[in-house]
Amino acid sequence: MSIRKNFDISAYLVLGRENTNGRPVEKIVADAVRAGFTFVQIRSKECGARELIEDCRKAAEEIAKQGKSDSVALVVDDRLDVVLACREEGIKVDGIHVGQSDIPVKVCRKYLGEDSIVGLSARTDHLIDYAKTADISDIDYFGAGPVHETATKPDCGMDSTGKVITRSMEELKELHRVSRIPVVIGGGVKLADIPALKETGVEGFFVVSAVAGAENPYASAKALTDAWNSK
Repeated sequence: MSIRKNFDISAYLVLGRENTNGRPVEKIVADAVRAGFTFVQIRSKECGARELIEDCRKAAEEIAKQGKSDSVALVVDDRLDVVLACREEGIKVDGIHVGQSDIPVKVCRKYLGEDSIVGLSARTDHLIDYAKTADISDIDYFGAGPVHETATKPDCGMDSTGKVITRSMEELKELHRVSRIPVVIGGGVKLADIPALKETGVEGFFVVSAVAGAENPYASAKALTDAWNSK
């Protein structure tokens, strides 16, 4: 069965080489998956295509070593070319995540097919109305945030005036209520945020530096997944 039919965004790791404090991307991925993370996105604005392909290869290998290739999804941020190249080389990449200004989701779906996961960063402005009215025929989940301003993606949550709009728990609760597809929330998320995020009803949280930049990535990832699963 396609992982698109049963993917789990409850504990979602986003990372690239610039986020790991010099450690291999695949080492962080292995620690996070071993700790219970369920979804991995390779994202880098600094790496070239070949570096991204290599990081995907090694990440997919680590997921496979743990016997989780059918339960932990691996996607790439923005780079449709990298996803297609990975597949050409036999690397198991399950889909793509795009933003509002990236390649259109219909194009992603056309080239990746019906078995692939396509995630979309929800609009920053008029978020709730957007979730109610957006065409979701080619989208599998929304990413939204930020909960806090974040150094790993300074433009996260930025509106057309350059102001960063952070999200209250009440707004996220409403987003979950109106969205017709699963929602994963991130943007500066820390361990202390997890209980309140879980209470909103959203399907998951995403983090970058809370795991990839942690002194002990496994311990940090385990604390996050334990907190999410404790309720």
